[in-house]
Amino acid sequence: MLRSGKEHLETLRDGRIVYVGGERIDDVTRHPAFRGAARTVAAIYDMKADPANRDVMTYEEDGSRHSIYFLRARSRDDLQRRMNGHRKIADLTLGMFGRSPDHVSSFVTGMAMKPDELPAPYGHADNLLRYYRHIRDNDVYVVYAVLPPQAARNPDFYQRQNLPVPTLQVVGEADDGVIISGMKMLATGALYANEIWIGNILPLAPDQKKQAITCAVACNAPGLTLWSRKPAVASASSEFDSPLAWRYDESDSMVLCDNVKVPWEKVFVHDDAALSRDIYIKSPSHCFGNHQSNVRYWSKMRLLLGLCSKVANATGADQVPAVRETLGKMSAVESMIAGLVHGQINAYEKWPPGHVCFNRRMMYAGLDWCTQNYSKFIDELRELCGGGVFQMPADISVMRDAKLAKEFSTYWQTPQADALTRMKLFKLAWDMVGSEFAGRHLQYEKFYAGAAFIIRNHSYRETDWGEFNRLVEDFMASYDYRKTEDAGETTDAAVALLRRQSAG
Repeated sequence: MLRSGKEHLETLRDGRIVYVGGERIDDVTRHPAFRGAARTVAAIYDMKADPANRDVMTYEEDGSRHSIYFLRARSRDDLQRRMNGHRKIADLTLGMFGRSPDHVSSFVTGMAMKPDELPAPYGHADNLLRYYRHIRDNDVYVVYAVLPPQAARNPDFYQRQNLPVPTLQVVGEADDGVIISGMKMLATGALYANEIWIGNILPLAPDQKKQAITCAVACNAPGLTLWSRKPAVASASSEFDSPLAWRYDESDSMVLCDNVKVPWEKVFVHDDAALSRDIYIKSPSHCFGNHQSNVRYWSKMRLLLGLCSKVANATGADQVPAVRETLGKMSAVESMIAGLVHGQINAYEKWPPGHVCFNRRMMYAGLDWCTQNYSKFIDELRELCGGGVFQMPADISVMRDAKLAKEFSTYWQTPQADALTRMKLFKLAWDMVGSEFAGRHLQYEKFYAGAAFIIRNHSYRETDWGEFNRLVEDFMASYDYRKTEDAGETTDAAVALLRRQSAG
């Protein structure tokens, strides 16, 4: 079943409890701070359900059509289809929605490709497969909260003060499920989703069994509250003045559970600290989910490159050779992430048995590249903008006064563009480089996949170091200090090495 946007909005009016500071939000689809992003999510659903996008956005399995990101890939073409679907969604949101409906669904799909990584008694593979079919068949939007709250990983501080440890954990069990309490971060997109996947993407200590719960809970589950950060659009006066924040503030929320009941059928790992993290790494889960992140980032780079070009044109700077060189450098940067995305498909892995996976080393290289380069790209756009972003009127209300509008139109125009077009462009640029929304994305792009050392540890794990070591060892074996006077013997050894490399 494919939902329409209207149908998805109806699912969000389900009694979920959302707090922004002390304000309780009853309906995110109508609240001024959230309705724009809610409509963006609805637009994703409408785009997926549009018959014109049927071949790109859906696939057929078990007698029905499903969203393409639930496809368990068995060929290179399947990986290409998945990427094309991710890109359609990312392009629709200009890469601003990191946790769009295809993100966590890809994690679950990758896990469902290797369910034997959830062995009994602590893993529940049957539950996982049933859950996969549930979200696939009902087009469910799932986000996740898979990190403990900061500075809450040492329980001694809380125990000394007789305080509850804030990290989410199992506090009780019953015949019909487990009871969880505590806090998880960071449920980006939860205000617009249907369910939250609770898990552990970071390793746990062996004695942290009760924190090792992996499960799914509805966003309106009794006892669950979402504590949102300040909405970026809260201080925006209009879409014209804050065009990105107005549509694309996906929200970030802390998840707080107070004795939330989770039925056993939605429990996937319980009481096994190592397994609760391994299920992502030992299956295609982590790779599938973060391939989507690479594709989403690529769409944002395309927007940034276009902004760099348009701003340079609006100021006439595109005629300066040094600026053209900068634009060429930015074009090369954008093409690098494009190459990394395509490389993950073309160098795909035949794993797990009966399926295929994006190239994991290239995917992690993409993650590392993305987190390290976003701020550099933003700085280039900032330099191209110069003082132009400060020369514009405070907001578009200037156009409501006939005298001011005439003066603005007269004095702010340039040979490259009329005043209103320039203002629209620089307001958009400011929402990328200087607004509160821009600041959130600058922080987000550095840490959405974890700290740099975490990403690089993934790269270390996925590298076949034996292969690289053999290159050095084989070459050193091709010559010997005792044969330096005998060119013939040395040449024979070199030829033998070449033959071995060719055969390999």
